[in-house]
Amino acid sequence: MGALIYPTNVSVDGYIEDASGAFDWMPVHDDVFATHTELMRSAGTLLYGRRLYEAMSVWETDPALAEHSPEFAGFAAAWRAPAKVVYSRTLTGAPTADTRIERDFDPAQVRELKAATDRDLIIGGADLAAQALAAGLVDEVQLYVHPVSVGGGKPGLPTGARIDLELIDECRIGSSGVVLLRYRPRA
Repeated sequence: MGALIYPTNVSVDGYIEDASGAFDWMPVHDDVFATHTELMRSAGTLLYGRRLYEAMSVWETDPALAEHSPEFAGFAAAWRAPAKVVYSRTLTGAPTADTRIERDFDPAQVRELKAATDRDLIIGGADLAAQALAAGLVDEVQLYVHPVSVGGGKPGLPTGARIDLELIDECRIGSSGVVLLRYRPRA
């Protein structure tokens, strides 16, 4: 059975985007990038909300990205490999291979996906992850905490809901100042 992992980059005050919707406050560090690539290599399926999917699809649709560096090429290959399920009520098609569009998030369908695989599933997009957390589907939350406070914006974890987490690992990633906190949701 695959584990459903929710990895997300957050500011030290818990936001994935600042108040204007930007995430340019999050510089790309080689060590952090390598950690994301390793996680992506473990995935058999990516579950994405529309906005994150559109942002990430460039790893397949823009070959120039992979030509930027060996690290970018590795991430692009790792991102292209898994099947993708995109939850969107507005997309009519997908520009990437092995991609299926679903109109609504169905917890039973995700349970079936988890049961049918021995590879990890990665869920991305804070709103989609909030639904999976509420349904008790998430096996691990990975917070990549960046050393910046943005003062407001879109939170990485759901607001208005209590989620009890058990810390299972923590590590500083290179000299970036980024700390990876790995949690298991408690029942």
